Amino acid sequence: MSGTTRAAAALRRRAAGAGAGANRWVVLLVLCTSLLLVAVDATVLHVAVPAVSEGLRPGAIELLWIVDIYPLVCASLLILFGTLGDRVGRRRILLLGYALFGVASALAALADSAQTLILARALLGVGGAMIMPATLSILRQVFPDRRERALAIGVWSAVAAVGAAVGPLLGGFLLEHFWWGSVFLVNIPLMLVSLPVGRLLLPESRGERDTGPWDVVGALTAAGGLFGVVLGVKRLGGGEGAGSFLTVAPLVAGALLLVVFVRRQRRRTYPLVDLRMFARPAFSTSVGCIVLAMLALVGLELIAAQYLQLVLKLSPLETGLRLLPLTVAAMAAGLAGARLLRRFGPRTMVCAGFCLTAAAVVLLMAMGGRDNPGLLLSGFVLLGFGLETTLFGAYESMLSEAPAEQAGGAAAIGETSYQLGAGIGIALLGSVMNAAYAPGVGSVPGVPASASASAGHSLGEAYEVAGRLGGSPGAALRSAARDAFVHGLHVTLLVSAGLLVLGAVMALRLPRVMQCEGAGLGAVPGPREVTGRRVSV
Repeated sequence: MSGTTRAAAALRRRAAGAGAGANRWVVLLVLCTSLLLVAVDATVLHVAVPAVSEGLRPGAIELLWIVDIYPLVCASLLILFGTLGDRVGRRRILLLGYALFGVASALAALADSAQTLILARALLGVGGAMIMPATLSILRQVFPDRRERALAIGVWSAVAAVGAAVGPLLGGFLLEHFWWGSVFLVNIPLMLVSLPVGRLLLPESRGERDTGPWDVVGALTAAGGLFGVVLGVKRLGGGEGAGSFLTVAPLVAGALLLVVFVRRQRRRTYPLVDLRMFARPAFSTSVGCIVLAMLALVGLELIAAQYLQLVLKLSPLETGLRLLPLTVAAMAAGLAGARLLRRFGPRTMVCAGFCLTAAAVVLLMAMGGRDNPGLLLSGFVLLGFGLETTLFGAYESMLSEAPAEQAGGAAAIGETSYQLGAGIGIALLGSVMNAAYAPGVGSVPGVPASASASAGHSLGEAYEVAGRLGGSPGAALRSAARDAFVHGLHVTLLVSAGLLVLGAVMALRLPRVMQCEGAGLGAVPGPREVTGRRVSV
């Protein structure tokens, strides 16, 4: 593509974004509302599991699928719907996602069996996969100026942090006053408002007009591969053995399908996802940083919640309040992200975010068997601010580096990295925690070997075994298990700090300064350049 043609394409993209005019901030509000619903729905069921178990009496496997089917389906379909939106229209996919999310919410709220609830949660995952990449890709089009887009992404990421924190609190409030289905029913009125407002205010946008047919086989291959990998990772995180057939089979099948998908995309004239984006250091590094940041965040949050409840004996509400500073700090980092990015640039911002998070993790290694509110407050504030700074800089760099016409595919890659990082984090840090914890309860004086083996599964199970034993053996097991858990927590935090330092080193590949649009940014070089670029908004 000639320099004149590339400049003209940049001008058309800028003019397209200007088509939203002053309404672009209203568009951001609509997009953040839909994102808030999806983020809330990802966590709202956590506190409702006991009520669902009592109401529907699901089996152990059914209960597992009720919880896991939403993130599994959502993660596996992100690339499919992200790239489809680039072809048929991002607003169209987003509005269809709104409608499906509302219908699935009603079906979940009124479910009278575990099977119906599983189906409804799967449909919610499909709706979420339609909504998530569409919000980011529309945001990419509506805010063509990178400085304004950085501010918009900051607001977007802050809303995501709020949604994740509000989910359990909202679920707990609804369960105190209504039945368990109310945690889903609350979505319906908001979707009924979002549909007409979105149709009226959101601009339609799509990628190239002449990019060939949509690769249906490739999209289904990617979906199947991601489903298998995420399922295998979640089974590892759930405590399943690495040698279990039900863990290895989906991992191997998923990995093979993803290899087939990559080979297919490299051969096609019009690929579903242009893998040449990964040849850009900023894009590939940003994706890697997202994976590492989520790997640290989710695993640490899970272990921190267990520490607060099982070691410090805090109630679920008290635990949520202790973790609230992490969310507030993340919101602050998201809102300040645009200014920080302009001041320091992507490389310094992401690298500093990783280092700040590593410092928070090292600080939290001082946690022991007794409550220390000041230490926890400081550690969680640093943790939330550092991680959100990292995620903001990585997301902004990834989205700005991708071509505007492939914004949906790029957003889907970012969201998939987010989901994979979360799953791998639970599996990896959970395995480290178990390996460091189990030896501490293996030979407690007066405790039978079978009881010690059961206590080695988790701290909660150790407390149950100690309660059955009673007397001095039970007290000894309880004390040993608590000390072993704190030791395992310290080892896990040390591993997390090492991963975060690795992320800081990786971030050194990012650009030093924040580049402006139109200076070659977003044009992926290669032999298959398409001329006559046109984006309609």
